Amino acid sequence: QVQLVESGGGLVQPGGSLRLSCTASGSIFSIDAMAWYRQAPGKLRELVGTISTGGNTNYADSLKGRFTISRDNAKNTVYLQMTSLKPDATAVYYCNAHIATWDMRVLRNFWGQGTQVTVSS
Repeated sequence: QVQLVESGGGLVQPGGSLRLSCTASGSIFSIDAMAWYRQAPGKLRELVGTISTGGNTNYADSLKGRFTISRDNAKNTVYLQMTSLKPDATAVYYCNAHIATWDMRVLRNFWGQGTQVTVSS
């Protein structure tokens, strides 16, 4: 019914930048908060940051200033701009969204399949 598809991952050198995108599609009635998470090898999935429908953002303390989340509500898309990347940013990045579908007008949690980001020289 609903799909979240991430794109933009890849290999980047330390100090470089990368922009991830995530687009929601399907039987969407409304989208509330959207978020990015990441999971590094051998570690638990952690929150990168969130963004409300109005554009208010919150970030993990360690990422403030280097990572920026934005969204285009008309395109059902959320973005993650990452700058000054370090090797410890290597992880699978997941998109998350609270979405109400046309058949069930209640917000449910949906996840993308993840996109790999590797920071290495």
